[in-house]
Amino acid sequence: QVQLAESGGGLVQAGGSLRLSCAASGRISSSYIIGWIRQAPGKEREFVAAISYRGRVTWYSDSVKGRFSISRDNAKNTVHLQMNSLKSEDTAVYYCAADPAVVATTPRYNYWGQGTQVTVSS
Repeated sequence: QVQLAESGGGLVQAGGSLRLSCAASGRISSSYIIGWIRQAPGKEREFVAAISYRGRVTWYSDSVKGRFSISRDNAKNTVHLQMNSLKSEDTAVYYCAADPAVVATTPRYNYWGQGTQVTVSS
């Protein structure tokens, strides 16, 4: 079993920044991809960013490319999502997700955290 716990969400003004963190524990192996998926009210889950185990490969949705940055600290089993230049349309619940064999840019991960709310006021 894999456990994921997000932190760092909150309320921020448009143009501001937030840093989300995802702490992973349990039976998470070195092959797992870690991703961030978000869901806005009334909308389907949307891929945001993902990172390979060693951090050599990253993926971003077009909507966040150039504004968000994903990184991981394997010594601490933690993945971070630095979000800059936030827009009102970034408002959503952000989930950390993990999977050993997912297509990274889809929201079809097997393991999910509880989510953290990000609200961007305009």
